Amino acid sequence: MTHSTSRRALLGWLGAGVALSASGLSPLAAAPYRVTMSDADWRKKLGDAAWQVLRHEDTERPFTSPLNDEHRKGTFLCKGCNNQLFSSSTKFDSHTGWPSFWQPLKGAIGTSSDHKLGYERIEVHCADCGGHLGHVFRDGPKPTGLRYCMNGVAMVFRPA
Repeated sequence: MTHSTSRRALLGWLGAGVALSASGLSPLAAAPYRVTMSDADWRKKLGDAAWQVLRHEDTERPFTSPLNDEHRKGTFLCKGCNNQLFSSSTKFDSHTGWPSFWQPLKGAIGTSSDHKLGYERIEVHCADCGGHLGHVFRDGPKPTGLRYCMNGVAMVFRPA
C-alpha cells in the first residue's frame, strides 16, 4: 500500500465519521438494528438519564434503580424498543446495586468488547436497537456462572 493510498483510506474513514455525526444519528443507531432513530429522537423518547445510558454508554449510580428491588414474576424489557431481555426467573441479588441476571432471553442481547476502564469488559447491548444495557461478568451463580449487571434505567418491567 502506498502512502497516498493509505492516506486516502484514512480520509475516507474520517469522512464517513463526519457524515455519521452530521446525520444526527448516534454511533449505536448507525449499526444495522431493527429499531433506529436519530439521536434527538432517542433523547426525546427516553429522557435524559435513559438516553445517556442506552445511547451514550453511561452508567447509572448503584442502588438508584427501582428495578433492583423488583421481585414479581414477569419480563424485563429494553426501555428503548420494548425488546424482551430477561425473565424474572433469572434475576438474583448480586449486592452490586444494579439489577442482575444469570441469563438473557434467547436472541435478546448482543455483546462487544469494552476497554474504557483500561481493561477488557464485555458490554451488553439490546439486539433490536443496540442500546447499551450494562456488562456481563463471570462471577454469577449457577447454572451459567454469569452476572449480567444491567442499568435499571435502560429497562422497564412488565409483570406476568
